[in-house]
Amino acid sequence: MPATVLWFRRDLRLRDLPSLIDAAADDSDVLACFVLDPRLEAGSGPRRLQFLGDALREIQDSLDGRLLITRGRPEEALPSICSAVGATSVHVSADFSPFGVRRDAAVAEHLGAQGVSLVATGSPYLVSPGRVTKDDGTPYKVFTPFFKRWRDIGWRAPAQSGPAGVSWIDPTGVTGLPAPCGAPNPEVPLDLPAGETAARQRWNEFLADGLQSYATDRDRPDKPGTSRMSAHLKFGTVHPRTLAADLDVSDPGAAAYLRELAFRDFYAAVLQQWPASAWRNFNAAFDTIEVDSGADAEAAFEAWKQGRTGFPIVDAGMRQLLATGFMHNRVRMIVASFAVKDLHLPWQWGARWFMEQLVDADVASNQHGWQWCAGSGTDAAPYFRVFNPTAQGEKFDPSGDYVRRWVPELDGPTITGADVHRLKAGRPAGYPEPIVDHAAERNEALRRYGQLG
Repeated sequence: MPATVLWFRRDLRLRDLPSLIDAAADDSDVLACFVLDPRLEAGSGPRRLQFLGDALREIQDSLDGRLLITRGRPEEALPSICSAVGATSVHVSADFSPFGVRRDAAVAEHLGAQGVSLVATGSPYLVSPGRVTKDDGTPYKVFTPFFKRWRDIGWRAPAQSGPAGVSWIDPTGVTGLPAPCGAPNPEVPLDLPAGETAARQRWNEFLADGLQSYATDRDRPDKPGTSRMSAHLKFGTVHPRTLAADLDVSDPGAAAYLRELAFRDFYAAVLQQWPASAWRNFNAAFDTIEVDSGADAEAAFEAWKQGRTGFPIVDAGMRQLLATGFMHNRVRMIVASFAVKDLHLPWQWGARWFMEQLVDADVASNQHGWQWCAGSGTDAAPYFRVFNPTAQGEKFDPSGDYVRRWVPELDGPTITGADVHRLKAGRPAGYPEPIVDHAAERNEALRRYGQLG
């Protein structure tokens, strides 16, 4: 009986998984594995590792324990796995990130040396990077025309895969395999459960209670107006194709949600075409912009990270991040704008902090989202967009409930309603004064951007 290997990465599910269908084709015996790469493990915060571990444990349970989890470099582990089971192919979902491309090239080279092929089927996206191009074959740099062509190209229906009917190889009965290890378990709480079952349940809840109002409520951190599917999409415990199949775009909420899935694909496509944009300005003209560094900048950065800036909406977002590994998307834009345009910090500092802390940290969406706020990304002319954090708080958290939840110093009887954003009656003991004057720093940011010419 032929044998294949199914290598899980950003596709931690068993349903709607094309690589599983290919791995099990021709009645092949399938060894399921996950290789815990120390390089990625070192760069992941405890909540992201907890989410990963919980998702792996669910797959392990679904396969009655027949998932090999091993720690090591994939280019070393996978050839050994294939030798042990006599596999001639390793099946994966394609990875288009710069790290993933380099890793997969190394794995393919090592596997090829022993006559084993690395077969990529499907990807974590509705439309894979590289498929949405202009008529002349060049990639898009602007979202709006990308979105139109993306809709025209379209995507397949969910793949009909699952654990049943597959001849799974039990790794405990195979000699010569790399040593197994347990799934990560830092034993930290998650504000939403991980795994494929949780993803499906959360999506169904959102369809029933949130999608209809998504277009109007998605910018309101004081409301449960978002789907909270971002971590599930990051780890592939659900495929966006599964979500899109439930969207009737004649409904404004569904149309708005599909647009967000398109943004996810767009940023992945930008990163695939311009991999240096992971850490360098997409618009090279911004390479010369004046940014702050040194002790004062480091102190301001630390106050920002800890939610001690004296700007309530900024502090609420940063404290939510510290407490949960999540931050509402509108608030992500507010705190990012504050970091780069009020504190004049390099956007890379904030992007790195988000990558360390966010459970849903995705290099394409995170880095290009930060560049959107910094003005150095794909947006046409955003340099003059400087969010006023107080006005943003009043607009999107009009009752102040979001701030009160995450900044308990401001949850008192003397601070009512939207006054939590301006604190006209004064600041309670223990809550800091603003670390900068927003009006002055806005002018300074515009001065610096004006020097770009």
